[in-house]
Amino acid sequence: MSGEALFRHPDTEGENMHARPLRIAYGRISQETNAFSPVDSTLEDFRRSHLLEGEGLRAACSLLGNEAPGWTPVAELSGFRLAAARWGRQVEPVPLFSAWALPSGPLSEDAFLTLRNRLVESLRRAGPVDGVYLAMHGAMRARGPVREPEGAFLAAVRETVGPGVPVAVTLDLHAQLTPALVDGADLLVAYRTNPHWDLAGAGWRAGSLLVRALRGEIRPVAAWRSLPMVFGGGTTLNLLPPMRSIFRRMKRMERNPKVLCASLFMCHVWNDSPDLGWSTHVVTDGDRPLAEALAEELANRAWAVRHVKPPRFVSAEEALTLVRKTRLRRRLGTVCLSDASDNVGAGGTGENTHLLRAVLEHGAGLTGFLPILDAPAVEDLWDRPTGSRVALPVGGRLDPETHPPVTVEGTLLSRKEMKPSGRAVAIRTSAGHGLVITDRPPFNIRPGFFRDLGLEPRHADFVVVKSLFHFRVFYVGLNRRSLVVRTRGSTDLDLVRTLRFNDPVHPMEDVADWRGADRRRRGA
Repeated sequence: MSGEALFRHPDTEGENMHARPLRIAYGRISQETNAFSPVDSTLEDFRRSHLLEGEGLRAACSLLGNEAPGWTPVAELSGFRLAAARWGRQVEPVPLFSAWALPSGPLSEDAFLTLRNRLVESLRRAGPVDGVYLAMHGAMRARGPVREPEGAFLAAVRETVGPGVPVAVTLDLHAQLTPALVDGADLLVAYRTNPHWDLAGAGWRAGSLLVRALRGEIRPVAAWRSLPMVFGGGTTLNLLPPMRSIFRRMKRMERNPKVLCASLFMCHVWNDSPDLGWSTHVVTDGDRPLAEALAEELANRAWAVRHVKPPRFVSAEEALTLVRKTRLRRRLGTVCLSDASDNVGAGGTGENTHLLRAVLEHGAGLTGFLPILDAPAVEDLWDRPTGSRVALPVGGRLDPETHPPVTVEGTLLSRKEMKPSGRAVAIRTSAGHGLVITDRPPFNIRPGFFRDLGLEPRHADFVVVKSLFHFRVFYVGLNRRSLVVRTRGSTDLDLVRTLRFNDPVHPMEDVADWRGADRRRRGA
């Protein structure tokens, strides 16, 4: 709810609130949708990536657990559990289920209905609860009549547990705020970092605020704003200008005891919402005018950086030229080529052949490591003995017109099952490059993606990463230069210009003021 929550207080029901623990249900439904992907997201994507429930979820989020193997050992739900542990036996976390899939195309209608029904059923099995915490992304889209499933998930939670049970939600800072999403939650908490390394921290903050609200220590009220802008803020990294000053301002806001949480959402530009744009959200302790004023201030600060452009993208050929010029630095590590047109972390398929073709044609004298999706190629190579000579076309299975296949010759080096990228085989090409072929989208933000197959990134002149932001965290000890490479694919930034919006949106149109669009979007 965007207004005051009608929290159900045990004392008002004839019980002493300290006589029994506060029961808080927790779970996750998370996926970031790329509306331009040729592949829908199905239940099988969740099953193969991350699907836990009940005691399995409880164990994974414990102090010695591993919440998301292959992704991160601690995330939002582990952070929530740590927050709940501060109150000892006064709080009983009740596990529901956790469904998490790699970014891809819209959720199939069957997947949406199944996840919604499963959420309702798991809440009913959990029995009476005092509160609910859900980890979601905020940029999920679906096929069928319900295009914004996360708002529908929260509506189903409200209907199941009743209007007096508070709901806390954590969201990626690339979420798209909508009235259904905002009204469905009493507490909204966003990640504070880009790249995102504070998932557990977001869960901890949401859990702490939810428990304090249930204990009657705080009375959350919220305000938000929606901006008609999809680009701006330069790199949008929280540690770099111009965004650094805005994130620091949010932290200063929260030094006021009345300010419980301040969040900025910079939107996922491959979301086809007609109201796509940046948003701000502020939760205060019973002070609505303060929440409104701070949400307005943050909106003005975000609007002020709308003209700061992202870093320059380079072509594949130019990237290889720059790698050659980076002689000293690559001796001390490697150069990371971010494949911006096929960013698996934003819903790219991972089968982009344009960069691979450029490396094979223009990469003489360099050693590079590259990933590519090609499930039939993996099937063909899986049972062959290592050391075998191979020659086969790769890539372009899903969209051969956009990504024409490329013929690769070389030696089969290794094979391994890798979560969440599936089965993977490594080939040393005739030109000396390392090519990793996977049967699931190659989520290679960590150096371990290559190391697990016997390819040491430190010994490569460059590595291709299917990520725009997150690889920077994991490659910090190896990365001596980052180059953002543009070719052609489903995560090209210019694709947002093909969308239809309800309002004039920056930078496609010259928008003088954000307030008119904001009032319409919020129904204010």
